[in-house]
Amino acid sequence: MFMAANDYITALKQGRRSYRSALSKGEYPYLPVLDEMISYTEVASIENLGIMDIPLSKIVGTKTVGRSNAFANNFMPLLPENSEFGLKWSSLYNHQVEDGINDPIMAYEFMNQFYVQEGNKRVSVMKYLKTYSLPASVTRLVPKKSDDQENRVYYEFLDFYEVSHSYDVCFSKEGSYKKLIKLMGKKEDEVWSDDDRMNLHFACYNFELAYNKAHGNKLDINVSDAFLIYVEIFGYDKVIDQTEQEISRSLQKMWTEITLADQGSQVELIQDPEHVKSSLLNKLLPTGVPDTLKIAFIYMKTPETSSWAYAHELGRLYLEQVFEGKIKTMAFDKADTEDEVEAAIEQAIASGCELIFTTATQMINQSVRCAVHHPKVKIYNCSIKMSYSSICTYYARMYESKFLMGAIAAALSRTDRLGYVADYPIYGTLANINAYALGAKMINPYVQIHLEWTKIKGMDARERLKQDGILFVSDNDMITPESASREYGLYVKNEDGTLENIATPIWDWGKFYEQIIRNIFSGGSTEADAQKGKKAVNYWWGMSADVIDVICSKSMPHGTSRLIEFLKNSIRAGAFHPFDGPIYSQGGIVQCEKGKSLEPDEIISMDWLAENVVGRIPELDELTEDARTLVKFQGIKVDESGTDKGADKGADRSDGNGGQG
Repeated sequence: MFMAANDYITALKQGRRSYRSALSKGEYPYLPVLDEMISYTEVASIENLGIMDIPLSKIVGTKTVGRSNAFANNFMPLLPENSEFGLKWSSLYNHQVEDGINDPIMAYEFMNQFYVQEGNKRVSVMKYLKTYSLPASVTRLVPKKSDDQENRVYYEFLDFYEVSHSYDVCFSKEGSYKKLIKLMGKKEDEVWSDDDRMNLHFACYNFELAYNKAHGNKLDINVSDAFLIYVEIFGYDKVIDQTEQEISRSLQKMWTEITLADQGSQVELIQDPEHVKSSLLNKLLPTGVPDTLKIAFIYMKTPETSSWAYAHELGRLYLEQVFEGKIKTMAFDKADTEDEVEAAIEQAIASGCELIFTTATQMINQSVRCAVHHPKVKIYNCSIKMSYSSICTYYARMYESKFLMGAIAAALSRTDRLGYVADYPIYGTLANINAYALGAKMINPYVQIHLEWTKIKGMDARERLKQDGILFVSDNDMITPESASREYGLYVKNEDGTLENIATPIWDWGKFYEQIIRNIFSGGSTEADAQKGKKAVNYWWGMSADVIDVICSKSMPHGTSRLIEFLKNSIRAGAFHPFDGPIYSQGGIVQCEKGKSLEPDEIISMDWLAENVVGRIPELDELTEDARTLVKFQGIKVDESGTDKGADKGADRSDGNGGQG
């Protein structure tokens, strides 16, 4: 009993310390009381779930006010050691140490947290002993459904529970439960086996131990959200076989990703080459300035079948010309699945590559995973609005070219109706469409842009425009080498049915790659390297960096050519912004006021269409299967429930308007 008394004194000190800390922060110092909470909440249903194991970390309060003041808000005791309460606590402690407490407590579950009706002292003892879980007879109180985010996340949990019968995870973001199921290789409606539950249970248990030892419990991000990041990077099948010690070692390698998420996943946009600061030196490659740099490029498709891969391949060939004798490049194509991507990256590293460019958003998960395992190798992934510190991401401001193409189309068209063919409703695509619409409206205030999508099931976008009598159309960004079609760039349909190409937007990735390599050979570093472990960094260059351009037909009227050249130079110099206000979206909603310009994040995350666009943003279930995969990564209208960084199959950016391949 003496040992139990000493432990009670230790627990008492922990309780009083927590009590004082809460008071100093202006927080409630005692256990939350469920009865008081639900007095302001409409309960839709009450469900008896029976007896089950529940994680101690999710037991946060008591059902009734009763003895709530006997415990601090961390469930540690507040009453003196010689009190009746203290003696009973010590007796329970001895019983647990000697024989174990097997009797279930009685608890209510509300919003994925538990409140004890009977067994508060048992919970206190178990929390003091840092036990992971204990048996409980559980009654669930289901709140009425609402649009509140916390409520929506909880209802996603209820769907998750229907198939899993597990309380081991408690996520704070929409889509996380679906994401976990996907990472497990299961279907959303697939009922779990006992082995499935036990595997997750022990994985969560080992992760929580490792996470708390790494002081993760002092971060704002909860342990389940951190666990999901860990699983995304290392893979579920591997995680469930790891011991606590193995998780601790792996967690140390990718800790910057956890801290970044804790900080709100801040993304630093580098918009111009001059922002690549040569004063931030010697962080890219540990050996300083290399004599010869070996670089790898990873493609989902082949350059012959994908205009997207072809554009990056041209960039690779350009590098070999510019840095002849100083670099060696390797290209890996047909990396279309998760395993193929990871195998290609590992092969590149084994071949001595110090710098790797993965050229599709769908490769982001494998890029991060390999970067964590190989911290001396620098990996860049071609994507936007991704938040990882272990890698850099890069993209280009294609909307600048689209604005010019809209102006060209409106200047040459004799009607007020122009066409736009888009592919994937992902980040960046909406900015391209709206820039085209605004560029056209600048020339002709009455113009309308008829929008069609190639990735809607059962729809022929170009045929629909033809039927509508639309002559001037903005289509695929680039031609696919194996395709002889003229349906790319901006073209006009002549009376005889032939197509005449007027202007073509250019993704000049070689210019981007050149700048990155020049900084390496000059002994320099980049803003991204300086921010490693602090922020996620995304290069987002445009005309000012010569990464984006427009090539116009020589047959274009001289006056139009002069206008486009003037606008191009103005955009390049920063004197003109395509998204200067006032800007209105469909329905006359003000998106940008007069005298202001849209901020970069507002452009990237654009989820609306300009008022002169005739069309809409498609829903996820309307899209083709290959499109849904990419849209789940970076979709505009797909909420977090659709985010799926670990998908096996990627979509191809052969269209060149928004997808990747």
